[in-house]
Amino acid sequence: MKFLHTDNSRTTFLIRMMVGLVFLSEGLQKYLFPAIRGAGRFESIGLPAPELLGYTVGGFEVVCGVFILLGFLTRYAAFPLITIMIVAIGTTKITILADDGFWQMMHAARTDFSMLLGSIFLLIRGGGTWSFDYRLFH
Repeated sequence: MKFLHTDNSRTTFLIRMMVGLVFLSEGLQKYLFPAIRGAGRFESIGLPAPELLGYTVGGFEVVCGVFILLGFLTRYAAFPLITIMIVAIGTTKITILADDGFWQMMHAARTDFSMLLGSIFLLIRGGGTWSFDYRLFH
């Protein structure tokens, strides 16, 4: 159960808010605007079963985003988000790197890298003092 324990930091709350709000928003947009944020986007980059994938990824982003915001099962919620970001970088930013160069890719990937690193931080540290994890498992 050590994976459920968390650190004693209150400032982890700020990282949770950043990661949780962005993923919640992006997940909801996959349902609200599927042609440009969900299935349509996945189809345009050549991923298989784009409709299923759009709703599945959107669902994970919404649920895990809420869990991160609450600090509930934070480490478990961070893992799928890390996977989503690695796939997003691999499927969309590598092409930009090849076609337009390093600086264009870095500009396009700034949010992706921030969400990836924020999620990795939460996987390592947990939800912090102001979280359900702290209250339930400390």
